[in-house]
Amino acid sequence: MREEQNYDFRRRHWQYHKPGMRQSCRAVRDHELEITSEWQIGCFPDAPRILHDAAKDFQDYLWTSMETAVKLTVRDGNKTLWLQLDPALKRGFLLTGTADHLTVTLSAPELAYPAVVCLEDWMNLEGAPVFSRGETRRTPLYTCRQVHSGCGIDEYPDAELAATIHAGYNEIMLMMKGLDQSAAGKVNVNDLIERAERFGITVTIFNYVQTFVHPDEPGAQEIFDRTYGEIFRRYPKLRGIRLGGESLEFPSRDPHTTGKKYKDSFSEGIPDPRPSPGWYPCSDYPAYLACIERAVHKVNPAAKVIFSTYNWGWAPLELRRKFLEHFPKGMTLSVCYEIFARRTLKGLNTPVMDYTISQIEPGYYFSTECECAAENGITVSGNVNTAGIGWDFGTVPWVPTPQRWLERDRILRDYAEKLTVTEHYATHHYGWWASPAAELGKWSSWADFEPDYDELLRKIAIRDYGLKAADHVLAAWECWSRAMDHYVASNEDQYGPWRVGPAYPFIFQPNITRTMMNKEIKFPTAPHAHFGSGIIKTLYQPYENANQAPAFLRYPAELRSLERMLAEWEKGLSEAEQATVTPEGERLAALGRFIRNSIITTIHVKQWWLLNMKLQQSGSEESALETLAEIERIAREEIANAEDTVPAVECDSRLGWEPSMEYVCDRHHLEWKIRQVNSALAEIEIYRNIIRNANTKTLKQTM
Repeated sequence: MREEQNYDFRRRHWQYHKPGMRQSCRAVRDHELEITSEWQIGCFPDAPRILHDAAKDFQDYLWTSMETAVKLTVRDGNKTLWLQLDPALKRGFLLTGTADHLTVTLSAPELAYPAVVCLEDWMNLEGAPVFSRGETRRTPLYTCRQVHSGCGIDEYPDAELAATIHAGYNEIMLMMKGLDQSAAGKVNVNDLIERAERFGITVTIFNYVQTFVHPDEPGAQEIFDRTYGEIFRRYPKLRGIRLGGESLEFPSRDPHTTGKKYKDSFSEGIPDPRPSPGWYPCSDYPAYLACIERAVHKVNPAAKVIFSTYNWGWAPLELRRKFLEHFPKGMTLSVCYEIFARRTLKGLNTPVMDYTISQIEPGYYFSTECECAAENGITVSGNVNTAGIGWDFGTVPWVPTPQRWLERDRILRDYAEKLTVTEHYATHHYGWWASPAAELGKWSSWADFEPDYDELLRKIAIRDYGLKAADHVLAAWECWSRAMDHYVASNEDQYGPWRVGPAYPFIFQPNITRTMMNKEIKFPTAPHAHFGSGIIKTLYQPYENANQAPAFLRYPAELRSLERMLAEWEKGLSEAEQATVTPEGERLAALGRFIRNSIITTIHVKQWWLLNMKLQQSGSEESALETLAEIERIAREEIANAEDTVPAVECDSRLGWEPSMEYVCDRHHLEWKIRQVNSALAEIEIYRNIIRNANTKTLKQTM
């Protein structure tokens, strides 16, 4: 395997024009045109700058990927690819080809890059600079497809913007904590907006700004105007703001809530069992949102104000329906596709707790929320993760189950065509990667066109892995897609071993202590990481939920399910390992190994917890020592599992990294995990001696 250093993946992430895409044996067919070195590319000299930039981009693509040198021109003629605007074209773009001419007609300047990228995608799949003659029309199905940065939290150099538009996304998210302050620190927002605009990309902020004020308080609207209105005065070209309940707690007067921030919902240390206003559709929440909407639209009437209801997606339909009936006009609703989906495992309730592709069909929350939104004339931004990442495996570039992603894409088309899901929030802060999953999301996002998806997947496999390896890759994807039927999407797993991978620590539960400290340990993360260890729970334990079966019932069933998942994943990995003749193939096998080892870690940690509980309820010294031996065996197997993961993360530096946590499963963290488990083994030996000495009349003095 080739070895990479940390962050080397960024070079590949920004290489949207890949060399060597041309197949020397590919002949031109009768219905095609071929762009040769005799051609030119251009637009009128007074055309908007973005048309000139898109022409230059396509020139670079032909040179880099198709080994074809063409000149730029400002005059149309024979053997010319010509970009032009036509306002009469309502939406999208039109590609009109003859043997010696290709016209790219745009309905708006911001479609210049999507149009040339459409050509690039086609040619990459065909392995030649060819395109169909006649007319090819493309109309976007969604008004926008939003993503966070794929190279680092809120990091948007021009290379990232260019890669983003090539991946099919036309809006980026900036996590705003205050004016000129993002999750990455100080940021020049207007400069980012201007640079993004040159690629046809708009900017929306993901809100972290809070206003803890009730809408009926005297002077409340002025507070909202100073807070949210000022954002749009400061950034006049900002497209919109995305809001969520957990960052918009307020002193609600709804008696079903605490009326306090969740961190303050205590009285003399006694927790209030009612939810905080950020996690409940309070009767006065619509009035609170209306204050924000008025503040924003007073400054910029065209700005998008988007609110996500995922914090109370668990609530009964009638309660959510009542909230939407009072939802402020002029706002957009954001709804999560899979969270809270009802699932069962051997008759036990095991609902989806967070983002996952293990759930293909939309959850009840998503489907009913979209239906209610349509009834009330509310447009919807689907929170759908179609970029190919979720919390299934928190530090991978994509989950290699394209058949599952495709099913989600096709279901979402129905929601766009039949309901009001007009845009996609395609990924959360874990970003995006140029993967087959993301590519399927792009190809399925045209209103007037769908490809033959089986043919498309085969062409992608051939393009990326070679003709001889393609069948093995397709077989691996099929196995891995089936394996996800057995995935467990619980909070303790997705905030633990699934999030971190094989670097997840194994903490011995008995608390051998003279200091009475808690055994939860802080996972080591970079000081500058946005969330860092804050979203990693290291002391593995069940997080119970009113809608979920308790762990003592769930865990045996979940372990059986995960064993089936592991068996299917192993089959896919065996296929992927037959496709390692190219760097892409090596990285696919490394990804498969990383996920296989993550499954092993998750199985081990569930067994570990069960055995630790059994140990502390042992009825005899003999049974305790037997249980302790089983715990020790798991620890040693997990050390071997971590060691086996090192080659995978060194093959692909994107493995083990996530933008908000930074690296949590690179070589350094895997070696840290091994040291930690060895420390746990030392504790186990101490506890073994404690057990053996329990019934002696005299103990050695150890103090």
